[in-house]
This record gives sequence, C-alpha cells and structure tokens, in this order.
Amino acid sequence: MTDETESRTSNTAAIANWKQIRGKLRSEYGDATFNSWLKNIEFEKIDGAKVSMTLPTRFLRDWVLNNYANRIRQFWNAEDETITTVDFQVKPLDKKNGGSHKTTLGLAEATTAFKGQSAAIATTASHDPSLMAPLDPRFTFDNFVVGKSNELAHAAARRVAEAKDSVPFNPLYLYGGVGLGKTHLMHAIGHALAANSPEKKVLYLSAEKFMYRFIRALRFKDTMNFKDQFRSVDVLMIDDVQFIAGKDSTQEEFFHTFNALVDQNHQIIISGDRSPTDLEGMEERMRSRLGWGLVADIHPTDYELRLGILQSKVEQGKIEIEPRILEFLAHRITSNVRELEGALNRVLAYSDLVGRAVTLESTQEVLRDLLRANDRRITIEEIQKKVAEHFNIRMSDMHSARRARAVARPRQVAMYLAKHLTSRSLPEIGRKFGGRDHTTVMHALKKIDELRQEDMVLSEDIDLLMRMLE
Repeated sequence: MTDETESRTSNTAAIANWKQIRGKLRSEYGDATFNSWLKNIEFEKIDGAKVSMTLPTRFLRDWVLNNYANRIRQFWNAEDETITTVDFQVKPLDKKNGGSHKTTLGLAEATTAFKGQSAAIATTASHDPSLMAPLDPRFTFDNFVVGKSNELAHAAARRVAEAKDSVPFNPLYLYGGVGLGKTHLMHAIGHALAANSPEKKVLYLSAEKFMYRFIRALRFKDTMNFKDQFRSVDVLMIDDVQFIAGKDSTQEEFFHTFNALVDQNHQIIISGDRSPTDLEGMEERMRSRLGWGLVADIHPTDYELRLGILQSKVEQGKIEIEPRILEFLAHRITSNVRELEGALNRVLAYSDLVGRAVTLESTQEVLRDLLRANDRRITIEEIQKKVAEHFNIRMSDMHSARRARAVARPRQVAMYLAKHLTSRSLPEIGRKFGGRDHTTVMHALKKIDELRQEDMVLSEDIDLLMRMLE
C-alpha cells in the first residue's frame, strides 16, 4: 500500500470517527450548545497520532480550546486509541462553497466576546460588532431548573424562543430579584433563536450599553445609523432596564425604538429588577409600554427548587456528593441561586485543593461566613413594622385592643408572618401583640389561611411582604 493510499484510508476512517464524535458531542451538550459552538468544527486531516480540526473564526477556535478541547480529545482517543493530539486551527469558510460564515453560523458566529471582551451578533453587515453582549454557553433552557417560582417566566421564554413567524407577547417582560434566573432565561432565548431561527437578526445587550451607544451616536452626530441598527432587528433583548430610569433622553429614544419594533411586529424581550409599575424614575408612558405584553415575575426560590438546582449541577458535572449535604445547602442558603451555586463551588474547590472528601462538617466550616449571613434572624418587631407600613396603620395598632377591620386584619397578617418567618411559639407571638392569648394567634392563622384561598389581592400582599422580609 502506497503512502498516499494509506493516508486516504486513514482519513476515511477518521471522517467516520468524527461523525460518531459529533453525535456524542450533541448528545452530551445539547442542541443549543452544539449548534452555537461545536457545529462548525470541521475535520481537516489525520497525520499519525495527530488530528487537525478547523473552525471558521479565531473566536470560535479560542472558545472551543478553552471549553471543549479536552472532551473532544477524549472522544477521539476513545474512537482511535493511537490519537494523542488534536489540533485546532482557523480556516474561514469558502464563500463559493460554504457561503459567508455569517450566514452559516448565525448568532454563534456573531458572539465575539471571549474572557470579558465584547461580543457581537453579525447576522447583518450593518450591525456594529461592539453592540452585542456575550451569550454565556452555560445558560440554556436545558440546564434551567423549573419550579413554582419561575414556571411562568420559563414557559413564556420558551414560547417566545420557539415562535417562528408569530410574536406571542410584545414585550415579554421578566422581573425579579438578583440571582433568580432572569439573565439565564435571556441567554437561553438567545441560544434557542440561534439554533431554531438562525435567519433572524437578534440583538441582546444591557440597558446601560444601549444608553452608552445612544450617547456616542449623539456625540458623533450618527443618530440615523444608531436608529437603523436598533430598529432593523427581528428580536431585541434588553437586560436590566431599570438602569435607564431617570435618564430622560435615553428613555425617549428607547420609547421610539420600542414603538418602531412593535409596529413592525418584531419581538421585544426585557428584564428588570421590579415590575413596570414599580420602576421609579421611568416615564408613565414607558411604564405603560413595558406592561403591554406579558409581565412574568420570578419569585425567590423555595426549598424544593433550590435542591433541584443543586442536584442538576452535580449531575451535569458528574460530581459525587452526599445528598444530605445538598439538602443542608438548600435549607441554609436561601438568598438567591447565584449565591447557592457559589456555595457549592466553594465546598467542591476546598475539597479538591486540600484533598479531603466533602463532609457536612467541612461544608459548615468552609461556608461559615455565608451561613452566618443567611442566618440573620427576622424579629417580630421587624414584621410588625413592615406590615404597619404596608397597610398604612400605626405601629401602636399592633398592640392595641382595637378591633376595626382596617386594624385587625393587618394585625392578623403580622401574626401569620411571625409564625411562618420566625421560630417563636404561639404564646410568645401572642405576648408580642399586646399580651394576647395563644388561641387568638391560632384564630388569626386559620383566618388568614382561609382568606388566602379567597382573596388573591391579600394573598399577593402576603407573598410580597414575605419576600421583602426574607
């Protein structure tokens, strides 16, 4: 067999191996990640123990090298144990055969941020590469854990991401506290659109960057180009819209951009830290526009959702850890998902660095400061003060003998919250409310439970007070 024939045979076998590896990569990482980052890896050649692979851009090459190269190398070695090296090079797509890589890659090719640099979506040549914010490959629908607190927001985000020609809600407005999953859903929509509708022009950025670009356009007398860039997209995603509250000129431009896109039946997706009606410093007409479509609240997580998030994280990372440690973390780290995942990462990093197994004792030691912060005890006095402010009654009414409904109902709500948010006994709670008997507290708990089933306004008030106090 000649060297040329042997090389041809070797390459034919390697091409078959690469087909198998592509299937494994898609299966392991999911369609969204595969289509965004791995789909455009091409087999180039095999030379002895070295396989050469190519990608169409330097950014994609760097991203694959830093995030997926080791796994790809393992897959190659599993197919052919003689392989020891997998090399990744940049090779732009042939415009005659493959077309422009902008068309082939859609959203993923446009994401040109690596290690904190800005990223761009380049589905149209008119877009400024510095506009698009980077999409995190970790934030997909596949690894978003759904629970009661976020099911509406998740379902709405899915519907928008999967819509082909229709615009289900305009705008879709997602809001909630820090670290509850708003940005995760925004990125997941971006990835899904890249996979399902690569022909769409999608632009994702923060409200801060929108303002920066607008100011820059004013400074350089380039407002027409600015308007064209933002009003020619099919999907506009703006994160942290509360940033432009109080910025009158930016709000004015955003208002007109919003209207232009809605008139063209183009999708708008917005996130904020509070509902449109609660955005202080935002013009009334802007608040009204933001509430036009679907407003979806992401509530603080409950125990079951926190545990599910931790279980999902260890399954994805193939990490072995005792279930009781995950249960402990889910019980004790209640502030937000970001802090919860950070706590797990700290525990695992400590175990790896010092070479010890993760135990409940080591977890408590490593997270001592975090656990102490989450252990801040809510007092009955704090509850009474917050409830009195909410229902516009005097603090002294919490201890008085007045039985008017305007006073008695808030007092019962405060008792209900004291029972659910503190470890105080019923007699102790009663004493804090003007020396009342524990049977009075029991009656209040029963009454509020009944009213929560009938009066949705009261139920929402109580949920809001719980979130504020927690």
